[in-house]
Amino acid sequence: MLVDTFGRVATDLRVSLTDKCNLRCSYCMPPEGLEWLPGPDLLTDDEVVRLVSIAVSQGVTEVRFTGGEPLLRRGLPDIVERVAALSPRPRMSLTTNGIGLARIADALAAAGLDRVNVSLDTLDRDRFVQIARRDRLADVLAGLEGAVAAGLNPVKVNAVLVRGVNDGEAVPLLRWALDQGYRLRFIEQMPLDAQHGWRRDTMVTADEIFASLDAEFVLKPVDEPRGSAPAELFLVDGGPATVGVIASVTRPFCGDCDRVRLTADGQVRNCLFAREESDLRSALRGGASDEEIAERWRAAMITKRPGHGIDDVSFLQPTRPMSAIGG
Repeated sequence: MLVDTFGRVATDLRVSLTDKCNLRCSYCMPPEGLEWLPGPDLLTDDEVVRLVSIAVSQGVTEVRFTGGEPLLRRGLPDIVERVAALSPRPRMSLTTNGIGLARIADALAAAGLDRVNVSLDTLDRDRFVQIARRDRLADVLAGLEGAVAAGLNPVKVNAVLVRGVNDGEAVPLLRWALDQGYRLRFIEQMPLDAQHGWRRDTMVTADEIFASLDAEFVLKPVDEPRGSAPAELFLVDGGPATVGVIASVTRPFCGDCDRVRLTADGQVRNCLFAREESDLRSALRGGASDEEIAERWRAAMITKRPGHGIDDVSFLQPTRPMSAIGG
């Protein structure tokens, strides 16, 4: 198993398929974008599938494909189909900005993808352009509809509220999600932007989100163990619909973390905020056996820290931004 020194077992693998993205969200990267990874540095489709297979042999049961924007990966349906053929078969999901999802949702569902998370921070077109620096709101909404039509349920929507920009949209977003049948999750903005401009005193906290929602809805905690799930779930107006809040900064859940990450260039990160990585790509291309790679992966988990340490005075933001790490 992929177990750390605190007894946490990694069963949830986040696989970044590319660091490229077709949006330029202000809380993620600068308007001009970033210097993307060179093509030869990226794992091939075969290499991705092999590493996922090794992870499954070590107890991984959930695989989330991420980016950057994973829909930009041309081989995505084939990768999904091949991972679906593994035994035991892991559950598979995708985190995407939704652009292009309407076109490929049926193919992904046919390949074996189970569900999707779509990032959407606003329902206002002008505000979407302000945040994402691209006029693509209609494409995202079409992608959500395409996911539902393809049966990629439940469709979850991830929203980040930015102070002074869309921090007044908690209630409208939830009303819309309830009407559409989507499962909304608010996520606290984390220190993972390429510009290193994040400040705790300016981020919208979970408490502020709850205060906004409590003014319009009756929220009641879901009466079941949260386990390792990142979101705190609440029944809305008696249910059955729920809303979630992922408060990674103000209410960290590191003690129950079951996640490990594989970057698009084949590096293992045992924590989203880790500053160290373990290179599996070199071993893979150097002729290492599956067991030798698995041993490297197990060793990488040993250095996992008890928590992300954002509140510690010694905290340093990871060198790589979220787009290069993968959510």
